[in-house]
Amino acid sequence: MGDIRKVLFEENKLEKKLCRLVGQAIGDFGMIEDGDKVMVCMSGGKDSYAMLDILMKLRERAPISFNLVAVNLDQNQPGFPRETLPNYLKNLGVPFHIEEQDTYGIVKRVIPEGKTTCGLCSRLRRGILYRVAGELGATKIALGHHRDDILETLLMNMFHGGKLKGMPPKLKSDDGKHIVIRPLAYVPESYLERYARQMDFPIIPCNLCGSQENLQRNAMKALLKEWEKKFPGRVESLFSSLQNVVPSHLMDDSQFDFKGLSQVEGLSDSEELSAWQPIQMIP
Repeated sequence: MGDIRKVLFEENKLEKKLCRLVGQAIGDFGMIEDGDKVMVCMSGGKDSYAMLDILMKLRERAPISFNLVAVNLDQNQPGFPRETLPNYLKNLGVPFHIEEQDTYGIVKRVIPEGKTTCGLCSRLRRGILYRVAGELGATKIALGHHRDDILETLLMNMFHGGKLKGMPPKLKSDDGKHIVIRPLAYVPESYLERYARQMDFPIIPCNLCGSQENLQRNAMKALLKEWEKKFPGRVESLFSSLQNVVPSHLMDDSQFDFKGLSQVEGLSDSEELSAWQPIQMIP
């Protein structure tokens, strides 16, 4: 009996953590507003299942009113279990829409065999989801990217793109018609892995397209895991740095007016330096 109570306590504790982190992200970035219709993009992976589940829980206790509609894009991948998501969503009682588009055929026709298809596939998906959001009258589009996804993107852009750029928790589409949100922005992937096992979500594998794995992203994921193992707290500190940016201590002159800097008026160089020295207490 004691073991069962312990398991139930841990499960409830994890759910509360997820609700707190998702609720905090929504509040910090104004992701969901009163009257919103949120289109929850469902891939069939652990992240989107958890996102929908937590958003449904938060909707019941939120001080504002908003609606949810789950959307899945059936890309005509060989072996895709077409009944898995519709059956799950029907049992859940949430409104949903399945969009069928043969993006798999397009990608296979355009991308040479052996090359990664992720880039083209994601662009096609994004365009279709934007269109569906307009047709459904959705005011927000929720994607299931979590904290680790954001950090991996940051490192990929730094190491391979030469940019200090991450993955924003909230953004406006290029055409200005859609607002994309990432409610799991504060959630570590390890929490989602545990929650998926706890909830026994009917996970659909993400390798149905036969594409090579994204080797660069996997390398970043391995690096973060190694850092967390060897240097506990480093990953959390790295994530915190995204919310504590000091443009004057970087080197982008479009973000800070370096050329416009001038000396402190009326002070010499030596006086200016002494003006910034810590105050010494007289004993």
